[in-house]
Amino acid sequence: MAQYILKRLFFSLITLVGITFFVFLTIHMIPGDPVEIIAGGEADEPTKAKIRSSLGLDKPLVVQYVTYMSGLVRGDLGRSIWTRKPVLSEVWNRAVATVELGIFGLIISIAIAIPAGVISATRASSIVDYLCMAVSFLGVSMPAFWVGILLMMAFSIEFPLFPAMGRGEPLLPAIWVSFQGDFESLRDSLSHLVLPAVTLGLFNAAFIARMTRSSMLEVLNQDYIRTARSKGLAEFKVVYKHAFRNALLPIITVVGMQFGYLLGGAVLTESVFAWPGLGRFIVESILARDYPFIQGALLFFGTVFLLVNLLTDILYSYINPRVRFE
Repeated sequence: MAQYILKRLFFSLITLVGITFFVFLTIHMIPGDPVEIIAGGEADEPTKAKIRSSLGLDKPLVVQYVTYMSGLVRGDLGRSIWTRKPVLSEVWNRAVATVELGIFGLIISIAIAIPAGVISATRASSIVDYLCMAVSFLGVSMPAFWVGILLMMAFSIEFPLFPAMGRGEPLLPAIWVSFQGDFESLRDSLSHLVLPAVTLGLFNAAFIARMTRSSMLEVLNQDYIRTARSKGLAEFKVVYKHAFRNALLPIITVVGMQFGYLLGGAVLTESVFAWPGLGRFIVESILARDYPFIQGALLFFGTVFLLVNLLTDILYSYINPRVRFE
C-alpha cells in the first residue's frame, strides 16, 4: 500500500506540472490584455509599457513560465494583478468557502441518493422504482441556477426561513465557539449554507442514485445473495450487510469524482447566492485577465481532484479486502 501511494503521488506531481503548463498556455491565449484593463483605454503607450514591465508580461512566455514554476517550487504563486495581494492567501481565503459548500453539497447528495438507489434496486420495476428514477432524471435536467432561484423564492421570499445570499460565519470557528456554549454563530453559518448546499447537492444526487441502483441490481442477482436468502436471513441483513457492501466500490468511485465536480461546478451556485467562494472569483478574474490568480485557483482544483481520487482508491481496500494494489 505504501509503495502504491508513493507511486500515485509521483504521477500526481507530474500531472500537476502538466496542469500548470496547460493552464498557463491557455489563459495567455484568452483575448484581451490585463494592461489595458488596469491602465484604461486612455493611457499612453509609455504608461502601458511601464505597467507591463512591472507585471513581467513583457518577457517571452517561456521565461514567464519558468519564473512562475521557480516561484511555485518555493511556495510563491505570485501576486494577483487585480488585488495586488499574494495569490496563495487570496486562493486560500476563498477556497475554504468553496470546500465548505462542496462538502455539505456532497453530504446532501449522499443522504438523498444512496437510500433512493437502494430502495429502487430492491423494488425494481415497481412504482417506487419508477418514481425515484423519474425524480433523478428531473434532477439531472434542471440547471443549478434555476433550482437556486426557485429555492430562493420559496424559502427566502415566500417563507423567509433561510438567508437568500451571502455567507455566514466560517463553519469551523463557529463549531469551535459552539463547544463553549455560543450557538448563534453556528446557527448563522448553517442557515446560510442550506440553500446553496441543497442546490449543489440535488444535481449530483441524481448521478449517484442511478449508479447506486445499477450497482445494487447487479449484486442482488448474484448467486451468493440467493444463497443468503435461502438460508433464511432477514431481508434487511441480506441487502445492507451482503449486497450493499459489495456494491460500494463503483458508488465510491462516483462519489469521489462528484466531489471534484462539485468544487469545480460551484461557479453558478456561488454566483446565484453571492457565495464568496473560489469559483465565483475565478469568473471575475477571467474577466479581469488576472493570470496569477487563475493559475493558482486552477492548480488548487487540480490538487484537490487528484487527492480525492487517491483517497477513493485507498478506501477500496478497506471496504472490500479482496482488492489489492500492485
